[in-house]
Amino acid sequence: MLVLIAGAGGAIYLKLNANIKSFDADAIATDRPPEAKADADGNKPVNILLIGSDSRGKNNADLGGGEDGGARSDTTILLHVYADHKHAVGISIPRNAKVPIPSCKLPNGKWTKGGGIDLFNAAFSTGGSDDGNPACTQNTVEKITGIRVDHTMVVDFSGFAAMTKAVNGVDVCLPQPIYEGDINPKLPKKGALVLPQGKQTVQGQQALDYVRLRHGIGDGSDIGRMKRQQAFLSSLATKIKKEGLSPTNLLPLADAATKSLTVDPGLDSADKLISFGLSLKNIDMHDLKFVTAPWRYRTQDKDLDLVQPDANKLWDILKADQTIDGQNATGQQPDAPGTQSTPAAPTTPPPPPGDAANASIKVSVYNGTSNNGLAGKGTEVLKGAKFNAVTAGQGPSTKYKTTTVEYGAGQKANAEKVAALFPGAELSAGSGRGVSVIVGQDFAAANGMGGTASGTPGAAPGTPAAPQPLPTTVTNDARSADDDICANTSYGSGG
Repeated sequence: MLVLIAGAGGAIYLKLNANIKSFDADAIATDRPPEAKADADGNKPVNILLIGSDSRGKNNADLGGGEDGGARSDTTILLHVYADHKHAVGISIPRNAKVPIPSCKLPNGKWTKGGGIDLFNAAFSTGGSDDGNPACTQNTVEKITGIRVDHTMVVDFSGFAAMTKAVNGVDVCLPQPIYEGDINPKLPKKGALVLPQGKQTVQGQQALDYVRLRHGIGDGSDIGRMKRQQAFLSSLATKIKKEGLSPTNLLPLADAATKSLTVDPGLDSADKLISFGLSLKNIDMHDLKFVTAPWRYRTQDKDLDLVQPDANKLWDILKADQTIDGQNATGQQPDAPGTQSTPAAPTTPPPPPGDAANASIKVSVYNGTSNNGLAGKGTEVLKGAKFNAVTAGQGPSTKYKTTTVEYGAGQKANAEKVAALFPGAELSAGSGRGVSVIVGQDFAAANGMGGTASGTPGAAPGTPAAPQPLPTTVTNDARSADDDICANTSYGSGG
């Protein structure tokens, strides 16, 4: 973008600058979560709230927005860019999740009372403006997550369509064909084919149909739609990065993007947007993840609740700048306790050489503590001895003091071979068919990770406890931006 502006001159800069709209800074709540602190090198995480608006004005009527006034937020993603600026994760927040809506500023300058429970997308509709109320959505996200939102961006139908045309389309995939009746369930007939089954490239109206589509796939819920939106954004990001940041590629996209955006005051100029955009250039597509906030259907209606404590575990992981698979992405790798200029020798004895027979023994490794990444370390130990080991996630409890090896019928001999790699491990006959390892606090202590959930051994008093590991219901459903575009694009059955 800097090359683009320098080469094309100030006229383009002024054009891009004039395109951008921002919302009132006074509408952002004053009672907010604290800002993230920068480390010694100036690295700090950034949280961006991305909102897709179906503005009901005439500009969007032909694209499905309607002309009845108001605006809704059918898509909301909290994008957390880690302090190392090499990792990022987007959290989709279901539009029909019941959440507390805080006090928000109305177009007439007055503030709502706040405190009531409503659908999440009601925040964006507060005040009934055709432009929506992005500040109210930002206030709501900060309220339910305890995370400071650094920037907010809103894109409407027409802008989204223009952006997809500017990149000459985006590759997507559908598990089955979509017809006019799926796009508009009020039609009395199936209608003509709109999107065929399988891989295809979409732009403009077709791209909108893809990301807004609910019916005709899976159970017709918003959950499936969010999965397709995550797949679409992954494909878009992959295409932009693959084609490179050349002026030829970026000028049409920059023009379309700035025309479509309403942003917070912190991004209200082209140079601010450029600086922010360039800060994301080192994120590898495999390290750009998407997940959905933990949810469940309500028994009393068709809406959703955010599941606790799982949702709070997710927010805590972001606050600690840990990736969803437990990596430290703060940009600063802390020394292990007691390390000197030369790395200390490992306290866990190296695994014995594995024999060929170990490769036929399947082992699932679970974390029985609150120490992130411990199951992965256990898996590494087993793989070093040639076992067919996989990390299976969090164990049934975080209070395992001793590593436990469970085995099913006929697996005791194999379990004994596995247990030999974990000194002091206990053997336990289980109801499963294979062998499972639940690593405990003894294994954590042996690997310099502490034996309890109260923090790292030797940490200064008052050091916050490590965040609780995420449940597998969250981690197993994550999408990487480089995943197969045909995978994980629907939810449930039916259709």
